[in-house]
Amino acid sequence: MFMDFQAVVLTQDDARVTQARLQTVSTDQLPDGDVQVAVSHSTLNYKDGLAMLGRNGVVRAFPMVPGIDLAGTVVESRSDRFKPGDAVLLNGWGVGEVHWGGLAQQARVKADWLQAIPSPFSALDAMSLGTAGYTAMLSVMALQDWGLQPGDGPVLVTGANGGVGTVAISLLHGLGFEVHASTGRPQEADYLKALGASQIVDRSELNAPAKPLQKERWAGAVDCVGSHTLANVCGSLKYGGAVAACGLAQGLDLPASVAPFILRGVALLGIDSVYAPRAKRERAWERLARELKPAQLAGNTRVIGLGEAIDTAHALMAGQVRGRVVVDTAR
Repeated sequence: MFMDFQAVVLTQDDARVTQARLQTVSTDQLPDGDVQVAVSHSTLNYKDGLAMLGRNGVVRAFPMVPGIDLAGTVVESRSDRFKPGDAVLLNGWGVGEVHWGGLAQQARVKADWLQAIPSPFSALDAMSLGTAGYTAMLSVMALQDWGLQPGDGPVLVTGANGGVGTVAISLLHGLGFEVHASTGRPQEADYLKALGASQIVDRSELNAPAKPLQKERWAGAVDCVGSHTLANVCGSLKYGGAVAACGLAQGLDLPASVAPFILRGVALLGIDSVYAPRAKRERAWERLARELKPAQLAGNTRVIGLGEAIDTAHALMAGQVRGRVVVDTAR
């Protein structure tokens, strides 16, 4: 049975200019997939902002429904893994880029892309974290798997006011690490300290061309920025330190030297949240459900309606949004 629903739809004109509009769509227009989900909540991430503003070639097919996250309830399923009524979430897998995503009231996806929402999280809780929180957890897991421990020294989080940064600060603080937060918004210092940061680093210290080796400052780092910032972080790590690289807010390039890697034995740990295998995803979400409480999520989350998503994406890309933005599709 076909039904109409609301969705943010991206189109591109002959001049390759992307247009984002809230439209009515029918379920017979949904792409192929073996599970249909009634989406109750989605999110706005940096990649969603790039998609809606037509930047960096994020969207590779039009028309496209953006939204790299979704949470909701299974409506129909041809998979043995899920049945109608199951509460599920999805992060990545190319949704919102090559396959219609979560900024809609309905979605049809592959069962292998879905996982159960871990107890005690609700759909709202799960999307208060979304890809940003899940990526932050993957980054923390990578640092711990490398062997980083609280006694080794402070850990830096760059892009600290963003979704990944704010959750990474909370996670690291909860695990007993001393956390330093790098930001270009000094007026947010009190907010970052409330999350668990003990020291604020002005991003101007890190975003210029880097010297190969610098004063050893941090035992580890979660970098959401890339480019010169990541190069400076690598050059400032203590002997045997590691940085989990998960973002490119400053750029895709890495104008760095091999010196930190061959003279101080530091490690650059790449974090992929889009195509990470299911076992790693489930481990990350189980830890998030165990280590972060709903009250912590609420204080870092702003909830908007589907009709507000386009304007909020512009604000996000202008650096005017902190923490997490959840989209309630029923609003």
